[in-house]
Amino acid sequence: MNLHKVFSLVIMAFSSADAWTTSKSNTVVGKARSSPAKLSRTARFGTPANLIEFAKYEGLGNDFILIDDRDKVDPSLTSEESEGLCNRNFGVGGDGVIFALKAPSDDYDFTMRIYNSDGSEPEMCGNGIRCFAQFLRDLGEDAKTYRVNTLAGPIIPEMNDDGTITVDMGEPELVGSKVPTTLTPNFEGDSVVEQTLECNGKTWKVSAVSMGNPHAIIFVDDLENDIDFESDGPALEKDPAFPQKTNVEFVQVMSPTHLKMKVWERGAGPTLACGTGTCALVVAAIRAGKIPRGDKIRVTLPGGDLFIE
Repeated sequence: MNLHKVFSLVIMAFSSADAWTTSKSNTVVGKARSSPAKLSRTARFGTPANLIEFAKYEGLGNDFILIDDRDKVDPSLTSEESEGLCNRNFGVGGDGVIFALKAPSDDYDFTMRIYNSDGSEPEMCGNGIRCFAQFLRDLGEDAKTYRVNTLAGPIIPEMNDDGTITVDMGEPELVGSKVPTTLTPNFEGDSVVEQTLECNGKTWKVSAVSMGNPHAIIFVDDLENDIDFESDGPALEKDPAFPQKTNVEFVQVMSPTHLKMKVWERGAGPTLACGTGTCALVVAAIRAGKIPRGDKIRVTLPGGDLFIE
């Protein structure tokens, strides 16, 4: 069976206080929550004349600032301003700023663009697009689905009757050069599975997967003792083996159906959850023979548990 087709069956279901539920298709499903202060607030930049309105949302602790730019083609803030807004001491605080923009053509309803907390721009974000869809609903949009233009291609979130949001994540990219990584392919289909990488004075076994954005997945015996998260995370993120930088997932196999993960996100650093990363690490775990294919997999993150099928 074609590996891409095998892993297109990966789905993500969130189980936490947010009442995440399961799905029967190639999707991410979850309920995006706004902060307790749900209504838009104003933030001041530089001068009294430079004001914006924003809303704050989070998905499993992965928090974002949402800005309504539906009348614009480009974001109303620069990457530098977005970086300042994400500062948790001197700004609003968040893992990124998400802009709801005008669609580029009749093929789409909206465009979503994101600036990470360091000002860089990722292709996509699984948690972010659910927050984006809920933001549209809260702004008064009432469609069942939205055709969203992203840098990773078209994404279609679906608003479910139970309040959850289903997002088709598409198939993972497994070809190493397309992730992209310069690590030498060592697995079928020119893919990279537990390939050796020297970084930060250590030897790692790295698997490379793209879910529209690059991921480096590393399996360890003990998440608490085998890594120096604050040092190893940023070193691996910026390693030359990943020319566009990479998200880094450190994973401990707790049982054949339970994985535990810490994520260092490209451009954001440590976050409580990563939707695309969770999909990527389950794909990597199956391909590396760490877990069997076909079971429902529980993934424990700092922000809570996710369930993958």
